[in-house]
Amino acid sequence: MNTSLLLAENIGDLMNEEFLPDPVPLFGGLFGGGPMVNPSFRTAFYLTLVVLVLCLLFRFLVFPRFKKVPGAFQALIEKACETAEGIVNDNSTRSRLFLGGFAFGSWVYIGLGTLCELLGIRAILVDLNACLALAVVAYAVMLYGGIRYNKVRGALSILKDFSLLLSMSFRLFGSMIGGLLMTTLVYHYVALSVGVPVVVGVIFTLFHAVIQSYVYSLLTAMFYGEASEERVLDGSDLEKKQKRKKRAKKGALNAEIKRA
Repeated sequence: MNTSLLLAENIGDLMNEEFLPDPVPLFGGLFGGGPMVNPSFRTAFYLTLVVLVLCLLFRFLVFPRFKKVPGAFQALIEKACETAEGIVNDNSTRSRLFLGGFAFGSWVYIGLGTLCELLGIRAILVDLNACLALAVVAYAVMLYGGIRYNKVRGALSILKDFSLLLSMSFRLFGSMIGGLLMTTLVYHYVALSVGVPVVVGVIFTLFHAVIQSYVYSLLTAMFYGEASEERVLDGSDLEKKQKRKKRAKKGALNAEIKRA
């Protein structure tokens, strides 16, 4: 009985440590350690720098060397770009180049921010703040599409779906933290096993990296397309629009008469 209670307490402490980790210095041993931040924020900070450097390297060193007959690496990059383009083309008729770049960038950021867990680095999206930030970015993209192509009507179509912010953020967070806790439990209970914890950890990490990046870009493209699609007026809307035009013309005519 005492052993069971001790085990339960150990599991509780373990879950609490994974769910609410202790702050760490942003710069490690450099510059006096810097401010104390969440480990996921430190991962996001350095991963952003790494991604920016990789973008510059690819733009000026890798892409200029691409050939008409692609090799294995070039074919892999092109396949990823085609997949992102396919998601956008299936869900939106507007800003496809922009959305394609956004989708591919989301895959890189979410994918690397999750796969780093395989190296023992805390993943980005196991922090609710990171998930909220990504949801806000996606929501801003959707709102931009609605305003750009349908003005007030497009903005209202997105603003009425304000719950998207919560659903997208909690979907990301719930999936990622669930995978982390599940992997932690496997490592805890199968401590004497050599292969099972490693296999489960790798599978969960790869699964979340692929699925969450795909779902995030898919939802963004879908709601962007819905907000930016051309609005076809039905009979009642068309009649209201014509009445507004008549009132505007009448008002302009009265103004001219008063001026005269």
